[in-house]
Amino acid sequence: MTIRDIQNLRLHNLLLSDPRFKTPAETVRWLGAIQAQDHAGALFSIALRMQGGTQTDVEKAIAEKSIVRTWPMRGTLHFVAAEDAHWMLRLLTPRIIKRSAGRYKQLELDDRIFAKSRDLIVPELLGGRQMTRAEVYALLENGGIPTGEQRGMHIINHLAQTQILCHGTHNEKQPTYTLLDEWVANPRQLDETESIAEITLRYFTSHGPATLNDFVWWTGLKVSDAKLGLQLNADKLQSMEVNGDTYWCPQEQMETVVEKATFLLPGFDEYMLGYTDRSVILEEANWGKIIPGNNGMFMPTIVIDGKVEGIWKRTLKKDSVQLDMYPFKKISQTKKRLLEGCAREYGKYLAKNLSAINWL
Repeated sequence: MTIRDIQNLRLHNLLLSDPRFKTPAETVRWLGAIQAQDHAGALFSIALRMQGGTQTDVEKAIAEKSIVRTWPMRGTLHFVAAEDAHWMLRLLTPRIIKRSAGRYKQLELDDRIFAKSRDLIVPELLGGRQMTRAEVYALLENGGIPTGEQRGMHIINHLAQTQILCHGTHNEKQPTYTLLDEWVANPRQLDETESIAEITLRYFTSHGPATLNDFVWWTGLKVSDAKLGLQLNADKLQSMEVNGDTYWCPQEQMETVVEKATFLLPGFDEYMLGYTDRSVILEEANWGKIIPGNNGMFMPTIVIDGKVEGIWKRTLKKDSVQLDMYPFKKISQTKKRLLEGCAREYGKYLAKNLSAINWL
């Protein structure tokens, strides 16, 4: 197996070259989770993996509660299939909460404050109600709990990680919060061992070929638990050596030919963020162009033949969108035409006219 084989298999397994599902729920369930701190980018990440997916399709799935946005792993927002939210949170958030103890102490947040916050917020959300962040903060402030210096956000995060809150629908581009137990009526019930087995299989089936380190980073699991997950799926996963590293992927999947390997991806897409080692798809010299100033904000990327070869930006107007392309090096007219096709598909996804494509 070669690096190009790894790229092709990831494009296939991540549903980029093979968008086999018709609904957001099926798509998100397959991937396990899709990183979602950039809400608009996450909607696109889901839709481009669907058959003819649009932004409206994904927004409808959120409103219908088939997918939910919460903080299951790495303290970062992700979309997950609604029925998966509870078991993923139970499995993955205790270590995050434990690692946050120092920050909680700095902000004078403790179990008493979290319990008081819960008691203030929960009654206001009963019956399926949703509140914006500003409304939650005002409620806490009026109850004597300061929300400045990021205290408010840490309180919301903690209540989400302890399965009290989750995101609801967006209210005029603002996130809302609601009660997880009301939003997700029929959560899937898994014990800890079953949860480890399930998330291991989901990850390597959808993200493989990937390394143990990639999986540990993505989930935040202990290495011992990650290894247990591999053992529990020994009949479903296989390993291979590539350039001295061990990669895992589904059984009997050694190579694939992809019909499409050129894409416009949003900034926090799983093709980039699903792995701690991104050298398979990105040259080190271009790393700073993806995260300008190393500020943690990933730019939307141009992918050509499985490799990240540039970035792109959009300018939205009421009825149109303009795309500016910034390839890292000169690209052929053939590749430009393929990317222009991707740009037109993006316009269709938004239900907006593509007013211009600028090569810069």
